Amino acid sequence: MLRAIEEKRLTHPAHRTHRFKELTAGARDTLPMIIGSLPFGVIYGTLVASGPLHLWHGQLMSLVVFAGSAQFIALGLIAGHASYAVIWATTLVVNARHVLYSATLAPYVSHLPSRWRWALGGLLTDEVFAVAWAHYRLKPPGSVGPYYFLGSGVAMYLNWQIWTLVGLLFGAAFPGLQSLGLDFAMVVTFIAIVVPQLVAVRYLGAAVTAGALSFFWQDWPYKLGLLGAVFVGVAIGVLLSVPAFQRTRASEVSR
Repeated sequence: MLRAIEEKRLTHPAHRTHRFKELTAGARDTLPMIIGSLPFGVIYGTLVASGPLHLWHGQLMSLVVFAGSAQFIALGLIAGHASYAVIWATTLVVNARHVLYSATLAPYVSHLPSRWRWALGGLLTDEVFAVAWAHYRLKPPGSVGPYYFLGSGVAMYLNWQIWTLVGLLFGAAFPGLQSLGLDFAMVVTFIAIVVPQLVAVRYLGAAVTAGALSFFWQDWPYKLGLLGAVFVGVAIGVLLSVPAFQRTRASEVSR
């Protein structure tokens, strides 16, 4: 019933102006993330151009996969002649964080028709999640349409395709691009994503735990140290979210 009402609302003529504003607002609020990820796309394209894949393979991967970290890891595994099973399993685990993103946003999009939820899920990235969550969490679940989310996702998708192409075209002519330290811009982008979210003890505990463990476990093969740090960080965040733990901590503070 709720989805049928939402279908009518989304197709109503009076809604067209509002949805255009939402689209542009989502794209506008994603601009800082786009600037930060720009060098990341160029470096990815450059690595493809200097690696074992054909140029069109790299562009196709950006078009279909649309997951920067997974694409970088896949490139490294392909260059190392890893098996398809290893490539598939590693990228699957790396992208498992999107399950957490989806669970966080689910209450705000569950009222949408399935075609919308599938489309938005396909556009979900770290940057899009940060922008969409900052927008949605200020409003009651089910009260916001999909267009803000869509504007952010489409902006990031087009950005990734454009700069992948730039990296592919210039990678062969300027093979030293990846050694200029441009990838530091992506580190800054992720800092900008994480820091504004640290508004509670559970978030801070999860971030500090994952950050510390990823540093100490960085020498593990196949980035397994990073994955292990993520899982432990999530576990700490969940533990700190348990009501009993929060009540205990509150009573200790009151003493």
